[in-house]
Amino acid sequence: MNPPRLLDGKAVAASVLDECRAEAAALKAHGITPGLAVVLVGEDPASQVYVGSKARTCAELGFHSLKIELPAATTQLELLEVVRGLNADPAIHGILVQSPPPKHIDEAAIIRAIDPRKDVDGFHPENVAKLVLEDPTGFVPCTPAGCMKLLEEAGIATTGAEAVVIGRSMIVGKPIALLLVSKAANATVTLAHSRSLDLPAICRRADILIAAVGRPEMVKADWVKPGAVVIDVGINRVADPTKKSGYRLTGDVAYAEVAPRCAAITPVPGGVGPMTIAMLMKNTLQAARQLTGVRSGGV
Repeated sequence: MNPPRLLDGKAVAASVLDECRAEAAALKAHGITPGLAVVLVGEDPASQVYVGSKARTCAELGFHSLKIELPAATTQLELLEVVRGLNADPAIHGILVQSPPPKHIDEAAIIRAIDPRKDVDGFHPENVAKLVLEDPTGFVPCTPAGCMKLLEEAGIATTGAEAVVIGRSMIVGKPIALLLVSKAANATVTLAHSRSLDLPAICRRADILIAAVGRPEMVKADWVKPGAVVIDVGINRVADPTKKSGYRLTGDVAYAEVAPRCAAITPVPGGVGPMTIAMLMKNTLQAARQLTGVRSGGV
């Protein structure tokens, strides 16, 4: 087989962000500055990196960015009060509470407290329902939306394709299964997981294989049909004493052995990861348009 085509998330994300920058400028001409608030509870290092990246991207696009950092001891009631304040703030169009919060916080209750019109993560039950109903006014979770954008930009046909999604979380697995089976994509979808019987055999049926299970290099070469398209959503830290950091990043796919079998594959890092923040910015623009009633062109 020929070498696989790399699905470059950095390049596609850069294109999406360029469109977002132009859209933000168009909204500003109408007196609207898109506003995103990110709330971080505690001092999880990975979460701090993600939040910092979101704030930098907002600044680069000309968004209003509000970063609220709360101590790990913040109570459920205190966090709910912060969310209610952001719900009422007209300068804020998108609200994101960084996951995971400390264990004493009921994350589901916090998600439900966010105004669904500002839920740019797409996790509120109202937005989940809109995804099922294929209602375009809802917000699609950012990582699944990024995966679909990668497939679209690469010109990979989904209509009639057999797609297998490994992982059933509400963050990635279930939403991307719904997107793939929607009338816009028309794929035939199997939603599998770690307890599926003979998971390798299920994966071998896939024309499009999405790995979102959170297990380093779980998907091996003999799981993949020759010529398949593989989207690796996983990003895992694996100990590596040869690295200055003491670890390396790897996906849910054993890249070195799987890539030669693929028609196309996402690298880790540099594949799905950059798309997540790009689609968050896109969702924030959608929220700003819908909340203000200003239509200045789509992204």
